[in-house]
Amino acid sequence: MPLEMRSRILSGVQPSGKLHLGNYFGAIKQHIALQEEGECFYFIADYHALTTLGEAVRADAEAAKDAKRKPRGPAEILRENVRDVALDYLALGLDPKKATFYRQSDVPEVAELAWILSTVTGMGLLERAHSYKDKIAKGISPSVGLFTYPILMAADILIVRSHMVPVGQDQVQHLEMTRDMAGYFNQTFGVELFPLPAERLDVGAKVPGTDGQKMSKSYGNVIDIFAEGKALKKQVMGIVTDSTTPEAPKNPETRTPYVLYKLLATADEANELAARYRAGGMGDGEAKQMLLAKIDAFFGPFRDKRKKLVADPGYVEDVLRDGAQRARAEAVKTMELVREATGFPKRPNT
Repeated sequence: MPLEMRSRILSGVQPSGKLHLGNYFGAIKQHIALQEEGECFYFIADYHALTTLGEAVRADAEAAKDAKRKPRGPAEILRENVRDVALDYLALGLDPKKATFYRQSDVPEVAELAWILSTVTGMGLLERAHSYKDKIAKGISPSVGLFTYPILMAADILIVRSHMVPVGQDQVQHLEMTRDMAGYFNQTFGVELFPLPAERLDVGAKVPGTDGQKMSKSYGNVIDIFAEGKALKKQVMGIVTDSTTPEAPKNPETRTPYVLYKLLATADEANELAARYRAGGMGDGEAKQMLLAKIDAFFGPFRDKRKKLVADPGYVEDVLRDGAQRARAEAVKTMELVREATGFPKRPNT
């Protein structure tokens, strides 16, 4: 059996709002596929979400003005976002019998390990974190939690002693820092407790948003996975295109409707649309209509499954609780070894 088949795989997703096509083709699709390749642990990163919850509260307050409704409080926003992510992943194919799926905050050993890792990690390592600098540049409050985010991420990974973490290119530095922290702990206490986890770069497609930039909630250019009807049509038909006439030949790879359509279509369908663009006589408006139909056909069954899950809230909560029990079983084993290595007494009743 290949080594990768025996690997323990971990990944997390922040509950920061509705998931979109970029999330699906950039990461979620790969996460679902990895269930068949190894022992998977997937968590909803609600501890991490606290570092940007203030931004979510302000965004909701603005949306509330437009919708003429009462703004939601931070606790309500976080609970709803966590539930939405759980519903989305389960609807899109995560199998709780194959993968351990849990809330980060349901495994308190993560926070305990984060503190211990912080005592062997130098300030200089954290000061080099690109993501911290990027978030500060975007106006996010520079809290201690945001600064020490890489330590908590390392604890997420090391608490189940995972071997592989699927990430995008922007998260590679955090994996490098995790390996550094694992090494610092092992060296400081003279043990080989933590494996040095490897990144697995997501092979997902780069998904353009409705404005042609990378699809991202922060850019406001997304097409939501579970949008339908008028809401979905508004997002798709709002894709920004230039004034090139339908009659003019065009390079399909430069047309956002085509690039998105290709993600959902068969090879033959994509080739046919590309040929029409190159020949001339193909307008972006028609391509948007084709894209809209493809999104409806592709995600329709997932939407139906999600609606059934919404109607059975007890099931979703049971999945997360069962996942937390399984994750905690591994976390407790890890912390027993950590406490032994650091000289702490064995915890009573463990």
